[in-house]
Amino acid sequence: MENIILEMRGITKTFPGVKALDSVNLKVREGEIHALVGENGAGKSTLMKVLSGVYPFGSYDGDILFNGETVAFSGITDSEEKGIIIIHQELALVPLLSIAENLFLGNENVENGVINWPKTYARTQTLLEMVGLKESPSTLLGQLGVGKQQLVEIAKALAKDVKLLILDEPTSALQENDSAKLLDLLLEFKAQGISSILITHKLNEISRVADSITVIRDGASVSTLDCHAQSISEEDIIRDMVGRDMANRYPQRESHLGKILMEVSSWNVWHPEALDRQMIHDIAFNVRAGEIVGIAGLMGSGRTELAMSLFGQSYGKNIQGEVRLRGESADLSSVPKAIKSGLAYVTEDRKELGLILEETIQINTTLANLDRVSSRGVINENIERQVSEDYRQALNIRTPSVFQKVMNLSGGNQQKVVLSKWLYSQPDVLILDEPTRGIDVGAKFEIYNIINQLADDGKGVVMISSEMPELLGMCDRIYVMNEGRFVGELDQADASQEKIMSMIVKA
Repeated sequence: MENIILEMRGITKTFPGVKALDSVNLKVREGEIHALVGENGAGKSTLMKVLSGVYPFGSYDGDILFNGETVAFSGITDSEEKGIIIIHQELALVPLLSIAENLFLGNENVENGVINWPKTYARTQTLLEMVGLKESPSTLLGQLGVGKQQLVEIAKALAKDVKLLILDEPTSALQENDSAKLLDLLLEFKAQGISSILITHKLNEISRVADSITVIRDGASVSTLDCHAQSISEEDIIRDMVGRDMANRYPQRESHLGKILMEVSSWNVWHPEALDRQMIHDIAFNVRAGEIVGIAGLMGSGRTELAMSLFGQSYGKNIQGEVRLRGESADLSSVPKAIKSGLAYVTEDRKELGLILEETIQINTTLANLDRVSSRGVINENIERQVSEDYRQALNIRTPSVFQKVMNLSGGNQQKVVLSKWLYSQPDVLILDEPTRGIDVGAKFEIYNIINQLADDGKGVVMISSEMPELLGMCDRIYVMNEGRFVGELDQADASQEKIMSMIVKA
């Protein structure tokens, strides 16, 4: 008989006017890795918030059984006491505190009202060894890279005697090596009898580690797949996620390249604080009308620093070099000047830098070009509403109205709002930094279609992505970047993952 550690039966959760979950069922076996997949907005995060007590007992219908016992959590503390620990996509860590302080924040080793620091540091050392970190417990968290911070978050879960570990998009901000280490760690936990629920949009990760898969679509559980009992392809998962077959992951496009729209030459950038540290070295590249140009490279290679330095010198000091737009030298010394010159930049961090989450779709859509919806410094809300409605329909932003706050949208729809904002600025060249990070395969396909339409309309597109198949499937040319330098250039016909990695390794 199966040893079920978690069973969620008929979970239904309703918000005003919206049924977020509709009789969802989920079973997780003891000591297995269970993948939970679905499009953005399908209900995955809502289901996990019900499980953890963020949405307390009484605010939903249905039953939750943990280790065979019916549970009714009134808050996240209750679920953690049972050993259910969630690691969210946005890490809940404090950069200015040490690793040890972060691991036991809210869970301190206290004796007679005083923290026992020797015990805390000793326990931290043990936990760090368990997750493969060699750093000192006294190391400030802010000194670690994102991959190591993710491991600290997992060590924090282990400190709470975890029995069921839930990871929400744990590798979305990691490069391949760090992602592989994290997945290996999950397999080690599995061997120790710890169960895991893995929420991810990266289907190759599911294929590598998952024992079972539950697919959620439109708030309902549509299938549960046993990876050991049957052969499961990525196409099978995608079909269940989106409710239709997707013959091609990347839409077809026939390229029609025009004149050079943007040309960058001798571009050099120094670190904004460590002024003796050069970040970008003598970069030169160009983008033609109707062309999608990719920039490949590992995290830390300088891709984002390059993009931000070009966009109004948003990053860096002592910036040198020339940018020509439409054949003329462009003044990109500030963000307003860059926008006026015809350059736009979709940041990799849409929540922190791309959107005002507390504001509506209507307000976010026009932020980059307020002059077009205002007169004498006063915004015409009727025009603004019509503009945002036009983009809502054109980009298929799934929302009841443009008065919806952006924070309430799924990741894919948030990304479409960011694209709307920059399309309304009427750019000639659009720089896209990780345009599909953290969004599902169905929403990705819609974003790809928007990018292709931009190229068909004669725009120049620069696409930065950590997913090499994405670059290979979308770009006409790919520049390869390593340690702040371009180390290679490949046409679409010649490009492959092996050639890109070879250029990086040999640089």
